Amino acid sequence: MATTLLIVESPAKARTLARYLGKDYQVVASVGHVRDLPKNQLGIDLDKGFEPRYEVLPEKQAVVANLLKAAKEAEQILLGTDPDREGEAIGWHVAELLRPAGKPCQRVLFHEITKQGVLQALQAPRELDPNLVASQKARRVLDRLVGYTLSPLLWEKVKRGLSAGRVQSVALKMICDREAEIAAFVPEEYWHLDARLAAAAPPQFIARLALKHGKKLKVGDPATAETIRQELEQASFRVAKITRKRRLQHPPPPFVTAKLQQAAYQRFRFPVRKTMQLAQRLYEGVDLGGERLGLITYMRTDSVRVAKEAQEAAREFIAHLYGPQALPEKPNLFRNKQAAQDAHEAIRPTDVRRTPESLQGFLSPDELKLYTLIWQRFVASQMRPAVFDVTEVLVEAGPYGLKAKGEVEVEPGFLLVLREEAETKEKEGEEEEQKVAKLPPLEEGEELRLLKLLAEQKFTQPPPRYTESTLVKALEENGIGRPSTYAQIIATLSDRNYVTKQKGAFVPTELGKLVTRLLTENFGDLINERYTARLEEDLDAIAEGEKSFQEAIAAFWQAFQRDLAKAQVTMEDAKGGVATDKRCPTCGNPMVLRFGRYGEFLACSNYPSCRTTLEPDASAEPPPSCPLCGAPMVRKRSRYGPFWACSRYPACKGTQKLQTSPASPNTPTGVRCPGCGEGELVEKRSRRGRSFWGCNRYPACNFTVPNKPVPHPCPACGFPFLLEKKSVRRGVFWVCAQKSCGHTQQAEENP
Repeated sequence: MATTLLIVESPAKARTLARYLGKDYQVVASVGHVRDLPKNQLGIDLDKGFEPRYEVLPEKQAVVANLLKAAKEAEQILLGTDPDREGEAIGWHVAELLRPAGKPCQRVLFHEITKQGVLQALQAPRELDPNLVASQKARRVLDRLVGYTLSPLLWEKVKRGLSAGRVQSVALKMICDREAEIAAFVPEEYWHLDARLAAAAPPQFIARLALKHGKKLKVGDPATAETIRQELEQASFRVAKITRKRRLQHPPPPFVTAKLQQAAYQRFRFPVRKTMQLAQRLYEGVDLGGERLGLITYMRTDSVRVAKEAQEAAREFIAHLYGPQALPEKPNLFRNKQAAQDAHEAIRPTDVRRTPESLQGFLSPDELKLYTLIWQRFVASQMRPAVFDVTEVLVEAGPYGLKAKGEVEVEPGFLLVLREEAETKEKEGEEEEQKVAKLPPLEEGEELRLLKLLAEQKFTQPPPRYTESTLVKALEENGIGRPSTYAQIIATLSDRNYVTKQKGAFVPTELGKLVTRLLTENFGDLINERYTARLEEDLDAIAEGEKSFQEAIAAFWQAFQRDLAKAQVTMEDAKGGVATDKRCPTCGNPMVLRFGRYGEFLACSNYPSCRTTLEPDASAEPPPSCPLCGAPMVRKRSRYGPFWACSRYPACKGTQKLQTSPASPNTPTGVRCPGCGEGELVEKRSRRGRSFWGCNRYPACNFTVPNKPVPHPCPACGFPFLLEKKSVRRGVFWVCAQKSCGHTQQAEENP
């Protein structure tokens, strides 16, 4: 019988660990959190030091009962929950629930799920860290205090179902602020004047106008551009100065969580949530032909530190594969940011010799992409810098100076493994730099021949909207939230209809703008980037034992209560709608933008005398005439989507479907039928026109599901597919096809 009970969070991790450990260990999973604050109550005693009141989650009653039963049969308990603050708190909750078993309980940290890493962790158990637990408790209490006091205020002033959060609202403010910058942006005209030149030897090259009489020149209108162009056509071109220098491009450090999220989005357009799910699977263990092994170290970290053993293994691998010339004399060391917790190593492969090529066939395409990204970055981080010879040329043409730049790669260094230019760069709206090209052999004083003059009109560009990558970067730079929370922040903004996505970028909805304006006007000193970053510093101080839980919460609550009491009186009441410049097509009165259960819509300000409502984009499709009375129809929305309704309602109740093209029946889904194991699930239609999904081998197989199957394995139980559902509050989300599992998650892009 097992003498040691090892409790982890994930069933997948439990399966991997069970293969490494003998019969003396029983490995079970808590499947994440087991306790939390009550769902429909504040759950915090404001008069007794902000002490939280926890309850076992309803769906975890059976899990807790099984844990308690196993604890009573074991001699000791080890808590192997994830090695971060949240994992420490989960371990503490489990320990509290298992206290009646009366067994000794200790904490172990698995930074990598390999046999060696697991056995080393088991040799170094420790007590639960009360400071880490207190820090996570403070975060949860702060989020509950904000969410459960601000959200009801928004329900009262705008509509029910809205939410506000300590970090979520600041992230939304950043998106809205960027949208306001874009709206207020006034483009400025400028011109590029480029000369295509030829020297005595090829190739031709381009020099860009930069100076006049030795001073920086900016051309801002077509008349000036034309005057300069005519002068340059008459001028003689001569090499005035050549500057040659050597440039080193140093390798980047191995990934931390935020940088991995950004790189995965830039390279593969992986949403943040998808990146973290893929990384979780690589960390917890993958079946490599009979051997289950964790392929990367823990993926929630803000430290670039690497273990000495991993550095030495990387150097040995690099010398063998790329030659000793690719190695620096000493291992490359990287410095953490000042705010980094340094609790874990950077994200790296558990074994650098396990190349991406060796894992083909064992990993899904997306898992392999992410592993390749992590492997390349880690190997590159321990290689020599790339060396370039850079030549800068100043060309004189009368009073004007033109510049050209050339660059030649001398030593590839780390670029043998990782080419930065392969990544998609997301520019922040700055003026583009002149392209670096190959230059011919040149000498100072050499005469050049003008081949062609190019004059190109340009306009300055507004700052781009945030993508998932740039939003994560901005949150990280401002010290807002933690990388492990970014996926949930982004999902919540979409779930609440505060933002939409256009070409991969976040665009705030009118509802998002309204909520941001109301919160900023009434909680401007609390709902801002700097204050939220200071709160994160307070949470770090609690984790380090430098500040008490009560001290941090009390300071926040005192200021927040004052603003809350004032806002309940002064906050604008927007339940009646927000004024617009549109007119009602029925009575001519102004229309107001309202926020209903099924989304935003325009309503006549003369309600209830006039009940006309329109979709915000009502002009996108010309309205038909009512089939009953001939009056113009208006677009309306119900729980089943938009439709045409007679503008004379309720006098006339004529309706008509929008001209949409529904998906054709028998549309394949790429999901193998679990009923027979041979067919594929395809979309079908019932006699009433409703969609359902069934096996394409019907009638030989009559397996069906009511919701669209998604070819994405359940991360909790491993079932081969999830089901897609929709709700007003959550939008599109996925649930496990096995009802007994209960797993649910927000839908991903490009699953």
